[in-house]
Amino acid sequence: MVFNKADNRGLQAPANAVKTVATLALLLLVLPLNLALTAIALLRALVVRPSRKTVANPKTILVSGGKMTKALQLARSFHQAGHRVILIESHKYWLTGHRFSWAVDRFYTVPNPQAKDYADALLAIVQNEGVDVYIPVCSPVASRYDAEAKQTLSAYCEVMHFDPETVQKLDDKYEFSVIAASLGLTVPDSYRITQPQQVTDFDFSKQERKYILKSIPYDSVRRLDLTRLPCETPLKTAAFVKDLPISDRNPWIMQAFIPGQEYCTHSTVRNGELQMHCCCKSSAFQINYERVDKPEIEAWVRQFVGGLNLTGQVSFDFIQAEDGSVYAIECNPRTHSAITMFYNHADVARAYLENGFPVIQPLKSSRPTYWIYHEIWRLVTQPTQIRQRLQIIFSGKDAIFDWSDPLPFLMVHHVQIPWLLIKNLRQLKGWIRIDFNIGKLVEMAGD
Repeated sequence: MVFNKADNRGLQAPANAVKTVATLALLLLVLPLNLALTAIALLRALVVRPSRKTVANPKTILVSGGKMTKALQLARSFHQAGHRVILIESHKYWLTGHRFSWAVDRFYTVPNPQAKDYADALLAIVQNEGVDVYIPVCSPVASRYDAEAKQTLSAYCEVMHFDPETVQKLDDKYEFSVIAASLGLTVPDSYRITQPQQVTDFDFSKQERKYILKSIPYDSVRRLDLTRLPCETPLKTAAFVKDLPISDRNPWIMQAFIPGQEYCTHSTVRNGELQMHCCCKSSAFQINYERVDKPEIEAWVRQFVGGLNLTGQVSFDFIQAEDGSVYAIECNPRTHSAITMFYNHADVARAYLENGFPVIQPLKSSRPTYWIYHEIWRLVTQPTQIRQRLQIIFSGKDAIFDWSDPLPFLMVHHVQIPWLLIKNLRQLKGWIRIDFNIGKLVEMAGD
């Protein structure tokens, strides 16, 4: 259910309240159906016991980002492989529906990653629970703080994350392009922008391509704005840039726009070697994932992670131009939601834990993953795409629902999200859309 109509700051609090109450009413309307589905799945699980491997040396795995579907997927993968899973999330999301998963052995809340005692809170859990491996499923903001926490935790457990310097460079869209180019890899022509005047002074007439501007720090709202530069006139270009929060402290990247098909990837790497990799076509809000084989993209990733000898999780956004050339346009040093495509793969845990494990990709039998309420919202708001949306629903798999672990599906949609909506209603706050994948309300200047 994507409400992608941006908040208008001129709207009064009553308008926000009406939108929130209406959304709560819609969720309440479908509650009986989801209760029935969950009850059937629970009864089925009593008869058909979910299979679980037995391993000689089970490990305790700590997974963060408990509100996000990708954290739930990792928890299920490690649980099915015979390991013990500890799930954590920040205090704000203490009611995440994923804590009710049968794959989760213990659940904790921790301070926000920016808090001074964040690393100490992680360390306490690591020591109390005897954690062997910490796998951060972190937000863009949390990536840096999990990297800093690694310095504290590494004496007690393995941390599948990069060091702070590497995270900072890979998260910086411009620095990443410089590193990739130094490894002989293809990236679009890019410029770091710290003042709007740099754009208005830029001589676009000497360039073959149009350009786009993207915030280097993560911006959940403006990240979808791909306005081509220059605009029709210099005045319009200046007006467009003037409205963007560009500064020395908030740098942007101006990047050549390359027409073509966009792809996203997830890779788990150890000692510079690919252990786990998937690629799929990108979608507008990154809520549809279907496996595609792109050897040229995989080769690009292999060369990059090998050149930096990385160990951790990393995802990339690519553009494949009409001539077949691939260009990496962005790197995110963290887990990608495309990992949901591994929902039926038995070797995810081994790919994370064992050195030299042959690279795994989503099984050919795996169905495309989606989030049902996002698809339903599209059915309602985009009547011209009814056939396409129904095909996705019937041929794919909901990323949260699992017949052998049905409670998260019920609790996310009818406890976690309603609780966040009620909190916003009490504060008369606005919100832009619901992201069931990430498990939060997208807000202006939100987390």
